[in-house]
Amino acid sequence: MPVPDPFFLGLLLSPDNGQPLEWAGESLQTADGTFSYEVTGGVPVMLPRQAREAFRLAEQHERFGSRFFYVDHYQADAELFDYFQDFEDGAALHETRRLHETIISEVPKGTASILDVGCGKGWVAQHFCPQGIAVCSMDISTVNPQRAVERYPFDKHFGLVADAYNLPFRDGVFDCIIASEIIEHVPAPAEFMASLMRVLRPGGQLIITTPYDEKIQYYLCIHCNRPTPQHAHIHSFTMKKLLALAPMSMARAHRIYTFGNKALIRLRTHVLLRLLPFPLWRLADGLANRLIQKPSRILFRLERN
Repeated sequence: MPVPDPFFLGLLLSPDNGQPLEWAGESLQTADGTFSYEVTGGVPVMLPRQAREAFRLAEQHERFGSRFFYVDHYQADAELFDYFQDFEDGAALHETRRLHETIISEVPKGTASILDVGCGKGWVAQHFCPQGIAVCSMDISTVNPQRAVERYPFDKHFGLVADAYNLPFRDGVFDCIIASEIIEHVPAPAEFMASLMRVLRPGGQLIITTPYDEKIQYYLCIHCNRPTPQHAHIHSFTMKKLLALAPMSMARAHRIYTFGNKALIRLRTHVLLRLLPFPLWRLADGLANRLIQKPSRILFRLERN
């Protein structure tokens, strides 16, 4: 069994009692031996103990105003759907490419470490690890981080299974955190952002993207006969709403803007726009959003104080 990298191990703390962890043969263990966490394929599974999860399930509706247990939901989601399958639609491929390029443009020069929250298919590690940047591909499912490190086996690429509300990290250990297309899924967006900000170093950057002012559609679930949101999106954000939820007391600066003009997407202009380098595409997209104010996404960047 692969042993977790000593550098990465030094960043981790138990999500149950906050103690440092040590390698104990086939698992990670707290110094007092109270809690242990399995390691599968070199990827630590750092979710809180099942008893605590059951307690959180009982209190979840009161705390989050949510009836679904997100840990179980996204574990099943990752097992059912292949996040590593490539899009076949050219417009979707182009939209994803421009989303990634926009995020990349916001990562400061000199960044040495990135936490990729909700890592999906591991594109952050694919792009940044070859530059010598350490990337932790984190997801609440056990499937995606393992597949990400298998597909991109860089020396500084680490996988982790963890809950964003109970991050198993010391304070202030990352230069940058990317949470792309995640916040619309989480039960409590304000708590989510505050938890991520805790593990940023002073001056570190939290980069969030999410659909802009999405009109969430609901379907009647065939199993439970209750309304269920399309794509599991449970929140819709404007810039004003996102700013109101942000932990501004933890930030010394921020930047927020919209991008990705819906008219250009629906008219399938990607046939031409895909030929443009990112700066020219950004100019064209900005002009389109001035003429037709229909952006598809928000980017929100917070700098830790």
